[in-house]
Amino acid sequence: MDLWTALILGLVGGLHCAGMCGPLALALPRGPEHGSLSFLLGRLAYNTGRIVTYCGLGLVFGALGKTLWMAGVQRWTSIALGLLLLSGLAFSRKMALWRPVTLLVQKLKFGMSGLLRQRSFVALGTLGMLNGLLPCGLVYVACAGAAATGGFMTGLEYMAAFGLGTVPVMFAISASGRLIPPTLRLKLSRAIPISVFLLATLLILRGMSLGIPYVSPDLSAQEASCCQH
Repeated sequence: MDLWTALILGLVGGLHCAGMCGPLALALPRGPEHGSLSFLLGRLAYNTGRIVTYCGLGLVFGALGKTLWMAGVQRWTSIALGLLLLSGLAFSRKMALWRPVTLLVQKLKFGMSGLLRQRSFVALGTLGMLNGLLPCGLVYVACAGAAATGGFMTGLEYMAAFGLGTVPVMFAISASGRLIPPTLRLKLSRAIPISVFLLATLLILRGMSLGIPYVSPDLSAQEASCCQH
């Protein structure tokens, strides 16, 4: 998968983050010292922590994609992931109410509440890392894209691009102290399902291996050579 898909997903997903994680970004402590520099460095530490977690997820899902590629089933996995994303557009709200998910959220929030009372850069970075673990449908979508890359480093790069895409909105919220108005966020967030649909379509086309450069490259030869090894 091309990195531009991850970056666009992150940029659009930042609108979703504004609603889900915006209040947390506003509640962040200023930093270990008073002053604008300490304030900005604290926000940088928080967002860096989020990206570190996303990179870790990229390694995991990239490794999974690499394993599937070595097994010669990457094409079918790509198609399955695309269909799964399309299904997720209809059932995402129900998944958010799944009990294991709610328990995980409660535990993460409990750990984050203690860190919110601290003012160190380490605490702010750790808050960002825990924030990256909060259940989020768009993160799952990005992880699917990372798996489709079929490699450790490519999966890491994909998730890093996704994380960087979410930074502008999240940094702007924490730095300005204001959330995006709900009416504007609602209008702009309509682009989120469109982005998910486009990524799902790209995954399916990639799995079909039609020989179209960048969109649906021929993966059959790669799988055949891999299986011979």
